[in-house]
Amino acid sequence: MSDAYAAAGVDTGRADAGVGALVSVLKTIELDRPSASVLPSGHYASVLRVAENLGIAFSTDGVGSKLVLAEQADRLETVGIDCVAMNVNDIVCVGAEPIALVDYLAVEQADPTALARIAQGLKIGAQAANIEIPGGELAVLPELIRGHPSPHGFDLCGTAFGTVALDAIVTGAEARPGCAIVGLPASGCHSNGYTLARRAVLEQGGHRLDDTPVELAGASVVDALLEPTVIYVRGIVALLRSGVPVCALAHITGGGLTNLQRLAGDRLGWRIERPLPVPPIFDLIARGGNVPAAEMWEVFNMGCGFVAVVPEARADEAVALLRAFHPGTARVGTVTDERGTVTVPSLGLHYGKGPADP
Repeated sequence: MSDAYAAAGVDTGRADAGVGALVSVLKTIELDRPSASVLPSGHYASVLRVAENLGIAFSTDGVGSKLVLAEQADRLETVGIDCVAMNVNDIVCVGAEPIALVDYLAVEQADPTALARIAQGLKIGAQAANIEIPGGELAVLPELIRGHPSPHGFDLCGTAFGTVALDAIVTGAEARPGCAIVGLPASGCHSNGYTLARRAVLEQGGHRLDDTPVELAGASVVDALLEPTVIYVRGIVALLRSGVPVCALAHITGGGLTNLQRLAGDRLGWRIERPLPVPPIFDLIARGGNVPAAEMWEVFNMGCGFVAVVPEARADEAVALLRAFHPGTARVGTVTDERGTVTVPSLGLHYGKGPADP
């Protein structure tokens, strides 16, 4: 998939094979009762049936190597926002409303001051998503965790839960050619691609964390790279309650806009005709790491952090509603019958199995 990402140390092909190996074993679990799972593996969140028309949606994720920057810069107060965001943004993709998250903190040493600073971000994220954090786990693992610098290392993950009516689950099955693709702006890299971003900007690009490159218009490198992930919950929940039919929802994370292929497999295509503005941090990454556009769009969100797919006739209504929560929201494209493809014609980009545009 990505030469620069592999050179930075992340072999996405090997990672995909690893996921396949895990799933191939886990799907053979034998129960003495019928399975409660409602959705197949591979969607943004899992859903379990708990009552006649009630499901619990859940998702688990972490902040990743963005934490390395937080440690290096001694800025611990925002990464909890990222932890919450990466989980609740997945939960809403199946039409569920998140209600709670439990966190897992693995630390090199238990420093009460540092833990309180991390908790501040978790609190801010929880309030933004309108969820509780009723509990979690702290593990002190000096043999496993090494900081940047040591002994201040930590890893932060979470598992979020939400509820959804089983007859209101959003899977992408309702999406059809001609549906409108609505894009919600990202704040930057969110919590994906940081192994490549750090290498491109700091190592290859030669920047220091406190540098203020002209591309960033006064912001420092560390300001741009540690900008928290946007939490889209309130806007998407409002859309789900609005009466506008929601055909599909996608959290644009690692893999960029190719995440859209998770919604309908090879059944549909996704044409991004008017991409949202690209935040300047991505220009800095591309130039510093000499990363081609095709790879940038395959690794990063490139300014679009979330997508809602709605009927063409209701697109303006959906945009207006979501723009009230996320200024800059706009119609970015159209669902097509070009099966299994994601295209950005204005940039000559084509991903998937179908033929590229002439």
